[in-house]
Formats: sequence, structure tokens, C-alpha cells
Amino acid sequence: MGNPFFRFKQFEIWHDRCAMKVGTDGVLLGAWTDVSHSQNVLDIGTGSGLIALMIAQRCRAKVTGVEIDAEAAKQACENVALSPWKGRVSIRQADITAFEGGKYDTILSNPPYFREQVYCSDIQRNAARHTGTLTFEDLLDAVIRLLTDDGCFSVILPFEAAGYFIGSAAERHLYPMYRTNVQTRPGISPKRVLLTLSRNILPCKEDTLVIESEPRIYSPDFIQLVKDFYLAF
Repeated sequence: MGNPFFRFKQFEIWHDRCAMKVGTDGVLLGAWTDVSHSQNVLDIGTGSGLIALMIAQRCRAKVTGVEIDAEAAKQACENVALSPWKGRVSIRQADITAFEGGKYDTILSNPPYFREQVYCSDIQRNAARHTGTLTFEDLLDAVIRLLTDDGCFSVILPFEAAGYFIGSAAERHLYPMYRTNVQTRPGISPKRVLLTLSRNILPCKEDTLVIESEPRIYSPDFIQLVKDFYLAF
């Protein structure tokens, strides 16, 4: 059994009662998303509350984490209560498709359903029906409903899902502003994509983040991105 908690520089995350453990994907999204002008932030599928607390560390916004699983939501509440930002972070146990929490200028999501290697709408919808997970369409419909007119939505997803996801977003008038392709090491095909989308059609700024410059040696760009969180840096 793994360690039941993960210690960051300014907070701890207990995740032994959460299906989604602390991992690189969540840390990347929480560190990469631009929150310099955020005032009201929503983390969809917050799990242990990791991303919600990362955002609270980075800015002075009010942060809400929504989690459908009762045990994960309870543990996220406990993590928030132990953090320095308990006055600005709240956790709600709810199904995001029915969640009514007002409007948010920044929405993030690193949900478990993006792990599934099914990116055809019908196949994904059938899988969701049997597992209780969301489809891309469900998530995007929730974002459209909860995002302010000038707000931004950031997400991390498998590289091979990006085309389908961007197409589904465009059908709902959400368009990519920033895209970072994430490579484990130089010369290896990207495994993940970080995206920020908005309602505005703008030229998309695209770059690449390499996590390791060589095996077990983290790249300067990765260290710069996460140095405020990981104890190792």
C-alpha cells in the first residue's frame, strides 16, 4: 500500500480514501493554469482537493471543489481544513451535471474519465453509462453553463484525445487559447496535453513541456513550473 498522504511545501494531501491519488497530471494542471486574474475558481472532480489547494496557494481567489464521490469529498474537506486557506476553499459533494454554484471566471478539471482510451462519442457515452463517469460532452456542457462570458477553462487530457476534445468544445463555442504538449523526455511522443479554452476565437499559443531532460533528471522548465510545491525543489 502506498503512502496515505503526500506532503507539499505549504500543505499536505491525504488521499487514502480517494480513487484519484496525487499524481503528476494534477500537479501540472494546478501549476500551469493562469490564475493571475482569477477571483472565483471551480475545480471539477476535485478528488482529494489537490488542485483546489494549489490554486489557493497561487492566488487570492475563492476556490470551490466539486466531487461526486462521498468519501473523496469528505477527505478533500479534511485536507482543506488542515490547510492555510480553509477560509477561501470549499468542497461540495455534487454531480457536476446538476451543480448550481453560480458563475466562475476560472474552471479546471483533471477528472478520471479522461484516463479511458475511448474518444468516440457513442463508445464513451456507453462507458459512462456503466461506470458513472462523465463524457466529454457532459463536462463541456457543465463548463458552458458555469463559466463567465470572459472566463477560461483549463484541462489536462491524453494527447490522443486532444483533437476530439477540441472539436467537441468548438461545437459549444469554446476555443483553445493555450496548448502545452507534455513529453516525458525529449524525442518521446507527448503523453498529455494541457489546454486552456475560452469563448473567444484567438490564435492558440502552443509550446512543449519536457518533464525529464534525461532519465531521472528533471528539466529546468519542469522544475520552474512546480518548484513552489514539490519539496524536492
